[in-house]
Amino acid sequence: MPQSRSARSPARPKRSSPRPAEAHPITETLESRAARASRALVLGIGGGGDVVGCLAVTRQLEAMGLECELGGVAWERFPVDPYPGPRSLADIHGATPIGTAAALVDPAVGATTPEGAHFCESRLATHLGERTVLIDVTGGPEGARAGIADAAAELGCDLVVLTDIGGDAIASGGESGLASPLCDAVMIAAGATLAPELGAVLGVLGAGCDGELEPAEVLARVACLARAGAWLGTAGVSPAAAAEIEAAAQVAVTEASLLVARCARGEYGSVEIRDGRRTVQAGPLGAVCFLFDLEDAMAELPLARAVAGASSIADAHHALVELGIGTELGYERRRATGTPGGPE
Repeated sequence: MPQSRSARSPARPKRSSPRPAEAHPITETLESRAARASRALVLGIGGGGDVVGCLAVTRQLEAMGLECELGGVAWERFPVDPYPGPRSLADIHGATPIGTAAALVDPAVGATTPEGAHFCESRLATHLGERTVLIDVTGGPEGARAGIADAAAELGCDLVVLTDIGGDAIASGGESGLASPLCDAVMIAAGATLAPELGAVLGVLGAGCDGELEPAEVLARVACLARAGAWLGTAGVSPAAAAEIEAAAQVAVTEASLLVARCARGEYGSVEIRDGRRTVQAGPLGAVCFLFDLEDAMAELPLARAVAGASSIADAHHALVELGIGTELGYERRRATGTPGGPE
């Protein structure tokens, strides 16, 4: 005779279903944002070769009917420019100043540091035969904001897309591999205070391709921004864009942006970069760009909020250091003094 329920072991409690994310009304998409604009200023926000990866975002926007202008930050990686920190407008030789914190690079002239090192944007301008923009971030978020706004006005842009390669731009700060959050944070804080009519968008392309955050860590942060209602859509890297990035990366040398193209070609598994100091988990995710409304995203971007009131790049660096977060400026200062493993 079957035992009664009371005679058997107590019934296990039913597992509750995961709580669904709070629903946000979908009022904006990348397509709707693009439909209201005619020309976009697409900026790589991490310095170095981020502008090369921006080619993929640019081609997607052009397919939506927009004209685009490309640019980035006047801050090269230390092996290219062994100067600790970003360059000011006064240190950008050959380019035409726009206001107080931006410059226009003529492809026939180029732009270099005082020592003759070419900015990645300069090499890309020459390669494409098209002008590019350089933003000076030495004045912190407010200075960068002025530079972005002046460049957008000069070039007739009514949409600004700030693009990071790798995903460290949306880090929480506690990720063990995080190494270069400063430039991204300053540019994001700058973009968040642009005039509303510029419709600032934040793009994250190539999850993990810079060897800092793991792809899963980037996805966790993407989910946070989505729950905040910031998600606008995604864009992929087409075969044509991958080929264009590969060609550009031969001139404007960059490992992270090149990995975006390699992911689009089917690269999968562990790939060493930075002379073996970093390892990237390549895969199809590296060829996807997540796009967010910057105003809505700010609630989930603690590093950008932390530097928002900084009056200079040095102040922004100290704001992150006070949170226990190292930055690329600290690393470059140590390299410049010959103590890469030493204290600040």
